[in-house]
Amino acid sequence: MKRVFGAKKDKEPPPSIGDASDRINKRGDTVEEKIKKLDVELNRYKEQIKKTRPGPAQEAVKARAMRVLKQKRMYEGQRDMLYNQTFNLDQVAFASEGIKDAQQTMTALKSANKELKGMMKTVKIQDIDNLQDEMMDLMDVSNEIQETLGRSYSVPDDIDEEELMGELDALEADMGMETESDGVPSYLQPDRESDLDGELNLPSAPIGHAGVPAGRSNGRAEDELGLPAVPRATLRG
Repeated sequence: MKRVFGAKKDKEPPPSIGDASDRINKRGDTVEEKIKKLDVELNRYKEQIKKTRPGPAQEAVKARAMRVLKQKRMYEGQRDMLYNQTFNLDQVAFASEGIKDAQQTMTALKSANKELKGMMKTVKIQDIDNLQDEMMDLMDVSNEIQETLGRSYSVPDDIDEEELMGELDALEADMGMETESDGVPSYLQPDRESDLDGELNLPSAPIGHAGVPAGRSNGRAEDELGLPAVPRATLRG
C-alpha cells in the first residue's frame, strides 16, 4: 500500500512568533536597503536637474526622477506595513509571555498554599498560648530566685522605713545649712590651716638679747634666745 499511495509525510510544526518576527524583520531590512539606493539615485537626478537648462534634456531627467520617487514611495509603504506586522507580533509575544508567567505564578502559589496548610496542621494557637504562659511563670520564678539570692544578710528585717526617711531629711537639712554661706558643702571646701599657737596660747619667741634683770650678774653665758647657757658635760674617754 505504501508503494501505491506513498508514505504519509510528517507535518512541519507551525512557525513560532519569534520565527515569524525574524522573517519579517529580514524583509524589512531588505526593503530599507532598496529605499537607501533609491535615495542616492534620486539625489543624483536632483543635481542633474539643477545643472541642466530647461528643455527636453531636463524634462527627461525629471521623468526618470519621478519614476524613482514612485518606487521609493512604494517601498516605504511596504516597509511601514512590515513594521506594523512586526509590532503586532511583538504585542502577541508579550501577551503570551505574560500568560506563561501567570501560569508559573499560579503553580507556585498552589504549591506554597499546600505546604502552608500542611505546616499549619502541626502548629496550634492553644499550644502557643500555653507555651507563653509557661515561659512567663518560669521568668517570674527566676526573678524570685534572683531576688532571694541577692538579699543582704547584714540588713535586719525590722528596719522602720519612716525612721530612715526622717534621718535622710535631717541629713539634707544639715547639708542645706552648710551650703547657705557660699553654696559649697563643708566637706567639699578646702582645708584651712589651724592656728595652733593661738589655740595653745603659747608665748612668742624673744627677738634679740633680752635685758638682764637686776640682782643677776652678767658673767653667765647666754644662748641665742637670751637664756642661760647649759654647761656641756665633759666627755670621758
